[in-house]
Amino acid sequence: MYTREKISSLMQEGGSKIHSLFLPEYVIFVKPIRKMLTDTLEIPLEQASFSIIDVETTGLSARYNNIIEIGIVKISDLKIRDSYHSMINPGKPIPYYISQFTGITDADIYDAPFFEDAAEEILTFISEDIIGGHNFSFDKSFLKKEFLYAGKGLLYNRDVCTLKLARRMYPDLRSRSLSNMCRYFKLHNEGSHRALSDAKVTAQLLIRMMEELREKHNIQTVEELLSYHKKPAAKGKTSRVKESLREEVSALPQAPGIYYFLNSKDNIIYIGKAKSLRDRIKSYFSPTAPRKAKKIVQQASRIKIEMTNTELTALLMEAESIKLMNPRHNTQLKEYGNKYFLRIDAVNEFPAIEICNYFDFDGRDYFGLFITRKKAAALLEMLHKTFALRECSDIEFAREKICFLADIERCLAPCVTKSKEEYKEEVDKVYDFLYGRNQFALTRLLNKMKEYSDKQKYEKASEVKDVIDMILNQTYKSSVLAEPVNKANVLFEIHGSFENDYMLLLSGKIYIKKYAVNGADHFEEALDDYFNGTINLAVLPEEEDLEKMKITLNWLIKNRDLVRVFYLKEYTSREELYKKISSGNFRSAPTPEVYYDIKEFINKESPEEMN
Repeated sequence: MYTREKISSLMQEGGSKIHSLFLPEYVIFVKPIRKMLTDTLEIPLEQASFSIIDVETTGLSARYNNIIEIGIVKISDLKIRDSYHSMINPGKPIPYYISQFTGITDADIYDAPFFEDAAEEILTFISEDIIGGHNFSFDKSFLKKEFLYAGKGLLYNRDVCTLKLARRMYPDLRSRSLSNMCRYFKLHNEGSHRALSDAKVTAQLLIRMMEELREKHNIQTVEELLSYHKKPAAKGKTSRVKESLREEVSALPQAPGIYYFLNSKDNIIYIGKAKSLRDRIKSYFSPTAPRKAKKIVQQASRIKIEMTNTELTALLMEAESIKLMNPRHNTQLKEYGNKYFLRIDAVNEFPAIEICNYFDFDGRDYFGLFITRKKAAALLEMLHKTFALRECSDIEFAREKICFLADIERCLAPCVTKSKEEYKEEVDKVYDFLYGRNQFALTRLLNKMKEYSDKQKYEKASEVKDVIDMILNQTYKSSVLAEPVNKANVLFEIHGSFENDYMLLLSGKIYIKKYAVNGADHFEEALDDYFNGTINLAVLPEEEDLEKMKITLNWLIKNRDLVRVFYLKEYTSREELYKKISSGNFRSAPTPEVYYDIKEFINKESPEEMN
């Protein structure tokens, strides 16, 4: 049995003894953990999960002091999703100056758990997340010690520090303390020097930073974030823009589009998209540009840009061009990603809702599409908790035995009642919700929450409130379509910088006017075929079609204020449709192409500075 004093002594001698002392029970898990850590590197930032941690302690040194409070805030989809908080009994009195600084007294931690009692709960909450904080080396040193004392071994999670990011991203700031960064980003910290409040504002800070890094530095994955964050800004080695050429750089268009980096042999080595070509291209020549950007610039000779009307067409062109040209430095979008749908068997008298990963015209209705199974499952759970449709398999349904879900009024029990009319009414309400009309669902849930509260069933009321919060916080953002995606024949008009973009969704295929990355523009032909009743023999959409649909629908949901939707079934001819859309004004500007010599943007007198 090792005492705290013995462990402290071993920690001074080196980490190898600590590994052999505490990790035997974990040895068989080391390789799977390492594999998990490798897998997290390729995850896009918007799909990664972070646990931002802040601790309050009895002093500044982890060697002699202990944690008295811990707060953790979980980030996923670049939004705050959950939090954890606990006071911790350090086993000794809190120094007076710490109480003055934090407001935490001995009375606050008297009945609190010791860290070893809370350790398992903390590890479960953190799970496989990327962990982080502001000046995280401080928090991590205390966590490392406390977990070792608790016999839990070492944390293998990757970590990120907002202080290190701030030093790279904002070198001109005089101070990058948490309070100063809050002032810079205009974030309100409700309880400074308290763990949960500091963790929450640090999470907000990290989200802002990641959004800026994605937009200005093209940092899209966890690997790119960690690489940027761990490498200090090089002093005296920057890709400076010559003073005489600043006006030329500023003259780059403030418009959406895609850009290509070409080497001396005119081979494309990287393709990217931008909301603002000017801001994005300038970021490659910034002193704080990530290592990957500097490497691309070093190997490139020219930049080609193509302006687009909207960010959406830039996204589509980027995804398709990368697959066609396979540039050396592009790692994402080279393969078609996963796609998931929610499916309702409209042919069945008592349909259930299920998740599937394919798309068909088989009489069933498909909704989506979702880029991860997790997102589809989150909506399915919300539907199950809001509406009383069956959740059983067809085999279980055929047994005609009432189940637990019927007992708790979460299912209408059609297996027993056989009430087609009642069940159809409930199915119709699900369709309304999937079309974005959620008022009925909210009213039903609010009434249910009030009913549970009146009966003093507060735990049940809290569960219902969680579902209401999910809807109000738009965990699932309702579709822009008022039809199942496999039955939708729709024209979208998207407001653009120069001219508007026009897109057709017909039988699962996307057609874009004046868009021909890999061939002819079939927009007008597809529209004529629809109104002429021509049958397309290529029935099912291909991977390329589904990829375009995924990008398009997800972008439209986030930018619905820029979109007008026209359902083709409401018009008898193309002429009638054109008249409705600005008297048939479908003209769009020709796509401008511009080339720039990359050496124009780099100080020729300091070629070594790019190394």
